[in-house]
Amino acid sequence: MESSGKHFRNGVLFLYLRTMIKLNVTDEFSPLKSVVLGTAKSNGATPALKDAYDPKSAEHIKAGTYPLEKDMVSEMEAVATVFEKYGVTVYRPTVIEDYNQIFTRDIAFVIDDKIVISNMLEDRAQEINAIAHVLDQIPQEKIVRLSSYAKIEGGDVMPFGNYILVGTCRVDHFNNYVTARTNADGVSNLQEFFPHKEVKSFALKKSNYDPRENALHLDCCFQPLGQGKCIIHKEGFEFETEYQWLVDQFGEENCFHITKEEMYKMYSNVFSIADGVVISEQKFDRLNDWLRKNNFTVETVPYAEIAKQEGLLRCSTMPLQRA
Repeated sequence: MESSGKHFRNGVLFLYLRTMIKLNVTDEFSPLKSVVLGTAKSNGATPALKDAYDPKSAEHIKAGTYPLEKDMVSEMEAVATVFEKYGVTVYRPTVIEDYNQIFTRDIAFVIDDKIVISNMLEDRAQEINAIAHVLDQIPQEKIVRLSSYAKIEGGDVMPFGNYILVGTCRVDHFNNYVTARTNADGVSNLQEFFPHKEVKSFALKKSNYDPRENALHLDCCFQPLGQGKCIIHKEGFEFETEYQWLVDQFGEENCFHITKEEMYKMYSNVFSIADGVVISEQKFDRLNDWLRKNNFTVETVPYAEIAKQEGLLRCSTMPLQRA
């Protein structure tokens, strides 16, 4: 897909064609064609405890075990190598000095052929500017901007065929939690922009202080995998009926149930390259064994340092096109 443009140089008019990015995401596991992968370069110093956005980061700040930039850069490059192996086109954010730009999933997300710009925490507002070179290659009519009062982050949003699944925090609790990232207005906005879909929300358990009791996003306690399988953590959902709805969609026998400790380690935050191909953390032994027994190809990478910030593989990738 191309668009035309023009510019003047020394009084001479030059015409050019610019290749535009095709958007298409309707699920979590169709073959990946292009993606925005975050960057850990110039990630900045360990933040002050008061500036932590989530309880797991705070835990590692207090313990003196917050991840080092060099280790996180190495982990992210391992993912880039896997994408190269599968012929995926990879875009990276422009590096902002001393700024965390790892978790690109949160700043925008694609549904069908449109990209939705998230309304995030104010301290993370610069991150969208770092993918301006990507947005410039997308037709303006394909870029969706939410109402100012609608709060939403991409980790809470999952295209799922005719559904859009969205993790939320209850209206009466939202302002009590720094870990509450998507509100009811965000859900309503999505329904307005995608009226042909059914937007289904799931209230998640939140904690500002205990990472084992906090489902930061929907992808921290649930993820579809392809081949009719999913990963799910029952205790991450505030209401059992909403958890059960998901189980019923897949069938109990197709659900990989993770423990509270596995949720803490981010077991559900793997990333699918195709219907039967998953990138997973190399130490997720129980999950990786189950995947292989169910005929998945598992591409393992080290990602335990990045996981210390309560995000993993899905969090650091923003798919633009799936076949």
